[in-house]
Amino acid sequence: MKATPTIKLCIAILLLAVAQAAMAQNIYKCTQGGQLEYTDRPCPGGKGELIHQADDSEVIDHYLNLGQVDIARRYADAHHLDALYKDRLAAYQQKMDDKAQQQADAAADAQQHAEDARQQAIADQSANTNRLLQAQNDALRQQNAEYADQLSQPTYYAAPAYWGAVAPPYRGHDHDHDHDHKPPGPPPKPVFHPCTSLAGGRVQC
Repeated sequence: MKATPTIKLCIAILLLAVAQAAMAQNIYKCTQGGQLEYTDRPCPGGKGELIHQADDSEVIDHYLNLGQVDIARRYADAHHLDALYKDRLAAYQQKMDDKAQQQADAAADAQQHAEDARQQAIADQSANTNRLLQAQNDALRQQNAEYADQLSQPTYYAAPAYWGAVAPPYRGHDHDHDHDHKPPGPPPKPVFHPCTSLAGGRVQC
């Protein structure tokens, strides 16, 4: 498919942006065998068009961005660009400072988020523990109330079976003495014995 003028222009702009951001190189538009191409080298035979020429600022910025400060300095000295070099170096250092500050801020934010999450986890655990203790205390209070209610009720003890029982006849006497024995009376009434609570849940009556 033959490239249209619009597509060619887009390719040129894209190549120009790449050259400015990364390589800081010249861009040439060449025509070879009827085909249009863009390259960072001069066209064969000196034909073609230079559509972008890297200026001194781009070259110095290129070396600075690569961390090659010495090369950037030598280039500036060779072209008598001391003022331009200082300006581009200051801009580069400012950019590095801003980047370092952004990284420090991001690290501080991450640390703060981690600390907030830790504090929230501690608060949640404490709340769960408090709820469990409250439930246990409520259960104990309920048991104590029931136990106190049981202790407040009077306790009756029935007399043993031998209380008031009829004594067996004395076999060693004659029947003439039977008239000395009186008939048994009614059994005694139950006796109420107050109880006292002891340690360990015991009761003494």
